[in-house]
This record gives sequence, C-alpha cells and structure tokens, in this order.
Amino acid sequence: MSIFNLITLLGGLAMFLYGMRIMGDGLKESSSGPLKNALEKLTNTPVKAFLLGLAMTAVIQSSTATIVITSGLVGAGIISLHQSLGIIIGANVGTTVTGQIIRLLDLDSSGTSFLQIFKPSTLAPLALIIGIVIIMTRNNKNSGKVGQIVIGFGILFSGLLSMTDAVSALEESGIVEQLFGRLGESPVLAYGIGAAVAFVLQSSSASIGILQAFSTSGVLTFNAIYAVLAGIYLGDCVTTAIVCNIGARPDAKRVGYVNIVYNLGKTAVVLVGVTVLHKLGALNAIWSHSITSGGIANTNTIFNLVSALLFLPLLGPLEKLSHKLVRDEVKAQGEYDELLDALNPVFFSTPALAFARCYDALNAMFNLVRSNIHDGFDLLFQFDQKTFDRVVANEDTVDLMADRISNYLVQISAHITAPSHVEILNHYHSVNTEFERLSDHALNIAEIGQSLHDHNAPFREAALAEVNILRKLLSKILEYSQATFHGNNVDMARHIEPLEQVVDDMVVVMKDHHLERLRTGKCSAFAGTEFLNLLSEAERISDVCSNIGVATIARSLPEIKHQVHDYVSMLHAGRDESYNREYQQAHNYYFRQLYEKTDIEKRASGDKEKKAEAAPA
Repeated sequence: MSIFNLITLLGGLAMFLYGMRIMGDGLKESSSGPLKNALEKLTNTPVKAFLLGLAMTAVIQSSTATIVITSGLVGAGIISLHQSLGIIIGANVGTTVTGQIIRLLDLDSSGTSFLQIFKPSTLAPLALIIGIVIIMTRNNKNSGKVGQIVIGFGILFSGLLSMTDAVSALEESGIVEQLFGRLGESPVLAYGIGAAVAFVLQSSSASIGILQAFSTSGVLTFNAIYAVLAGIYLGDCVTTAIVCNIGARPDAKRVGYVNIVYNLGKTAVVLVGVTVLHKLGALNAIWSHSITSGGIANTNTIFNLVSALLFLPLLGPLEKLSHKLVRDEVKAQGEYDELLDALNPVFFSTPALAFARCYDALNAMFNLVRSNIHDGFDLLFQFDQKTFDRVVANEDTVDLMADRISNYLVQISAHITAPSHVEILNHYHSVNTEFERLSDHALNIAEIGQSLHDHNAPFREAALAEVNILRKLLSKILEYSQATFHGNNVDMARHIEPLEQVVDDMVVVMKDHHLERLRTGKCSAFAGTEFLNLLSEAERISDVCSNIGVATIARSLPEIKHQVHDYVSMLHAGRDESYNREYQQAHNYYFRQLYEKTDIEKRASGDKEKKAEAAPA
C-alpha cells in the first residue's frame, strides 16, 4: 500500500459523496411540489404515513431531509406529531433503497452483453454522457433538474469505482482484513465506528455505501458488519435531531427525539436479535462467510423492515415518551405566532415547502390589511376607540410579519437556483412590501378618523356619502388583489387596472365637489384638509393594488417584464379593448352613484334656500 492508494480511496469517497449530494438535491428540487401536496394531504392512518415516508425518502434519497421537513411541518401545525411518527419509521426504511442501487457492484455480466450495460463501469460514464447532453440541449426548466440527477448518479458510481479500485490495493496489504477482522471480534467497537462515520458524513446511505465498496475486497463477513450497521443508524439520527432542534417549537423537537428513540430501539433489536439468533445457531451459515454488496443491502433492508413492523404498533407509547423528553413551553402565544414559527430553515432544502409557508403568512397578512382598511373607513363614520386600538395593534403585527417574511426570503435566496423559484422569490419580496404599504395607508385613514373625532369636526353627510362610494370601489379592488395573489391569478389581476383608473377619476371629481363645499361654507377648513388627505390615501391604496396586479401579469407575460411602465401607459391610452370595456362599465356604475348623491345634495340645498326665503321676516 502507498500514499497514492489512500489518495485514490479518499478521492473516490469525495466523488461518491458529491454525486450523492447533487443527485439528492436534484431529486428534492424536482419533487418538492408533489412532496408538498402529499404531505399536506396526509391522513391519520399510520400505515399511509409509513408508506409516504418510505416513498419520500426513496425519491429524495435522504431520510434526514424527510424527517427534518416533517419536523418543520409539525412545527407549522400542518400535520400533527402523531401523523409524523409513521413518516419517521417509513423514512428509515426508505433510505435502504440507495443500498439496493449500489448493489449493482455485484453484477456479473460475463458473456451477457445486455447485463454489461448495468455494470457500474458502464453505467457511470453512460449516465455522465446522458446527463451532460440533457443539460447542454435542455429546452425547458425541468431539463436542467433531470440532467443534474443523472450527472449525480454518474459521479456517484464513478466514486464507487474509484473506491473499489483503491480497496483492491488495500486488500493486498492485508489492512482491510485486519481492520474488519477486529470489528468482528468486538461488536462494541464496530458499533462505535459505524455511529462515528454516519455522524461525520451525516448520511446513513453514504456510510453504508462505503461499507458496500469495501465488500468488494471479499474479506467482509456478516459478523463484522451487523454491529457497524446498527451504529450507523444511531449516528445518522443524532445529526437529524440536532437540525430539528434549531429554533423549533416543542412538537417539532419531538420529531427529532422520536427518531433517536426509534433508532436506539432499532439498534437494540438488531444487536439483541442477532446475538440470540447466533446463539441458537440460526446464523451459522452466514456468520463468518464473506458478504457481498448485495448482502449488505439486503441485511440493511431486513433490519429496517423488521424494526418497522415491531414499532409501528407502538406509536402511542412513542408519542407519550416524546412529551416526557420535551416539555411544552409555557408562554403566551399570539394569534400569528404559529404562522411565523412555520418560517423555519428546515424547509430550505425543499423550496416549494418554504414558499408555501411564506404564502400562508402573506395571505394572513393581507387579511389583516383588508380588515384594517375596513376599520379605518368605519372610523370616519363613527369613531370608536376599541376599533382604533385594533387597527394600531394589527399594524404592529403586519410590520412584524413583513420583517420576518423578508428575512426568511433573504435566507431562502441562498438555497435556490431554479428560475421558477427565483421568480416566486422576487414576487413574494414585492408583495410583502406592497402589503406593508397598504397597512400603513390603513393606519393613516384610521388616524384621520381619530383626528376628526378629537377636533369635533366630522365630515358632513354629503362628504360621507361620496366617501362610502369610494370605499365600495376600493373594496372591490382589494377583493381582486387578494384573488390575484391567492392563486397567482392573471384573470383577476386584469380587473384591477381599470378600477384603479376609475379611482383616479373619482378622486378628481370628489376634490372638485369638496372645494365647492369649502367655497360655500358647507365644510370646515380642518375637515376639508383631512378630506383631501383621505383622497390621497385612497389613491395610494389603489396604486399599490395596481402594482400587485401588474406584477402578476408580468410574471405570465415575459415580454412586458422589463416594460411594465409602457404596458400600463398602453392600457391608459385606450389601446386595449378589454381594458376599455371594463373601465367604461366601472366608470358608469360608480359615477352614476356619485352623481345621484350630488343631485340629492343639490336638491336638499335648494329646498333649504326656498324655505329660508319663504320664512316670515
């Protein structure tokens, strides 16, 4: 053995780990949408949860990722702790799929050209060729992900081949035989080494893959590797529990602890079960015999399946134990704490889940904003201190939510590469800012109501009648804006701009009416100033909603993405028939109401003047 053999071994290990990483990242990114939908529709059936955990891990090639994501969903209140238990056990079984793939190392293709294709020495370069061709000729956003997965698969097997070549050289020196011979004599040492390797590599699949690579030397035996496998189970779950604990709520932490308890139980089942079976002579046929890569994969699968069958009926006791290990926090929970706690870093590896949590928080934020605008207008008609205090409290909550969402989006940005995810990120940054601006305008309207009350200078009936019509128009715009955000709905977005133009027109007319009231002494100077301030706030609210609508349309029409101003100018210039038609309909509808109120006011004013003239001197 020389230093060069060791370098080859470590280089092969690096390639293997890197291939596994980029293949797993590609799988997680491409499956994050379906993964989100599957998890959120999870039922309370433990068997279904188990199968889902198994399938998820088989797809994304990482039990750690599955359990960490599950922990985040439990913390977000999307699934319960009880539902997560089946997923945990399923994830531990699902991680054995990687080993079953790696067993292709055992494939004997002598004399069969068809089987030659499936040998790692053929699969590795073939996967690399296919992967690079897909990446270089991709014609849609999913091609890059597929190419990444295939390239990762090729690098993984290239690393395995390098490791097996290095192991062959080590075998000649006798080091491999001495090392694993000692492990066979000391299960405790084997257990410790397995746990340490898995903890360092943070992957049970990678640790078992290394063991499978060493099996090509022909010196590994069942009695040398069973305790190593048991140790790997523990080492991997400790890392998972640490991640689950970062900034998590109690139930989310319990997911990590349940995983540790389960894997401790699994190692006990393996160590005790193998010892008992060996004493009974049931394992004599394989105990000291050479074990292949396929044998290791099968052993790992059997250990996990048997443990799953034993522990699935014990989910209740596992849940109770987790509550004893992690106590509930005693603190007052705000109405929106759960939504904000759901903005958890554990979702960064699965962007669809991270963005779903942002969406939930943004939607709640918009609901608060609409409520505040509604309450703000109510205060113009009848001031109420409790309503005003609610508006102020909601504004503080919106500011907090905006800060938390903004920080979370900044953190997500370091973990995404897909163009579609970048678009969502930019869109959420934009609407987060717009929602916060809407809340500021709502508070300003509420403060106008407070000011009118404090100075005992309420709006006159004529002004309030006009304000009520403007309020209805703004409510319709806000309704379309929320529907636009709710489903990234372009059809809803197209309704906003015509109504925004009607608001601008109405503000101009209302200013003229107001100046006439001031001129004739029908409105105080103080109330007049506040009325103008109110019109400015209303105009800004419609402008913000316009921004939300146009941004949504730009996402679906890339040709206007960098020409938004030109697009809006084109609409206002009357060069879009659909826009023109909707604008005219809305203008007629709301202005008819506005002029009816004005006519009533004029007639009432004329009646008063006639009565004054007819009165006796």
